[in-house]
Amino acid sequence: MLSNFDPEPRVPKTTLVLSFLLLLGIVLYLLSVTLNKKDSGDASLPLPSKPASQSTFHLFDGSADTTYPADILDLSYWKVTLPVRSEKESEQPLEISQPELATYRLDPWFMPTSDKKGVIFRAPVNAPTTGDSDYPRSELREMSAEGEKTVFWPSTTGTHTLFLDEAITAVPKSKQQVVAGQIHGDDDDLLVIRLEYPTLSIVRGKKDVYTLDENYTLGKRFTVEFVVRDGRISVYYNGSTAPVYTLEKRLQMAYFKAGVYTQSNCETEDSSDLCTADNYGEVVLYRATITHQ
Repeated sequence: MLSNFDPEPRVPKTTLVLSFLLLLGIVLYLLSVTLNKKDSGDASLPLPSKPASQSTFHLFDGSADTTYPADILDLSYWKVTLPVRSEKESEQPLEISQPELATYRLDPWFMPTSDKKGVIFRAPVNAPTTGDSDYPRSELREMSAEGEKTVFWPSTTGTHTLFLDEAITAVPKSKQQVVAGQIHGDDDDLLVIRLEYPTLSIVRGKKDVYTLDENYTLGKRFTVEFVVRDGRISVYYNGSTAPVYTLEKRLQMAYFKAGVYTQSNCETEDSSDLCTADNYGEVVLYRATITHQ
C-alpha cells in the first residue's frame, strides 16, 4: 500500500488552465490601459518646427479648435519670413514655405487675431534680419504655384495686382516706422506702403511720393491696391476709382511682399532698454490677394 502514496498532491489540470487564463487576462488588461494612456497623450496637433532659441517667444501648442493664418488668408502663393532664428542657418531668420505653411503659426509673431478675422504680423527690433537688410520682418514673399519657387514677372507684359486690406497696429517706441506692403523689382524696392508715424505714405527709395493719410491712427483699417501693366505701377487707396499715384517703370523681375517690415533695430532705438521683444512693429492683414493675367 505504501507504494501508492504520493508525498506531493497533484493540482488538477482544470485548475492550472483556469489560473493561466486568469493571469493572461490580467496582462492583456494592463497592456490595454497603457496603450490608451499613450494614445490620449498624443491627441494634440504636432508642434511647428522649433527655432534655435525660445527666449522671447513661445511655440503654438495645437488644439482641436486650432486656426492657422492659412485658414484666413490664401497663402498658396506665399512664403513667410519670421523674426526668429532658423535652426539650419542660425544667423538667418526662419522661413516657412508650402506645404508646411498651410498648418503653421508662431505666436505672437505670426498668428490669427482673437476674432479670427485677420492675421497678425509682428517683428521686434531685436530680431534677426535677412542678409540684405538691417531691419527685422514678419513678412510674406510672393512664390510660384503652391509656394515651391520664388517668382518674378515683368511690368511690361500682362496685368499683375496685389490687393491689401490691413491695419498697422504698432510701431517701435523711438523710430516709429514700419513698411506694410511692397513691390520689389530690378532696383530693389520699387514702391512701399510706409508709416512714419503718424504719416502714411507711398514711398520710392527714401522719398515720399504720395501721402495717403497725414494723421494715421494706429489700428485704422485701410486698403491699397497695386496694379502693374504696360510699364506702369498704379496705386489705388481705399477703393479709389482712379489711381492716387502712378510710377512709369519698365522692369523684368518684380514681385510682391506683404506683412510688417519694422524699420528700426536695437541701434536705432534710443536706449538699450528698448532692445527687447516688447518693442515691435505690427500689421494685421485681413486680405492679401495676388492676381496675374
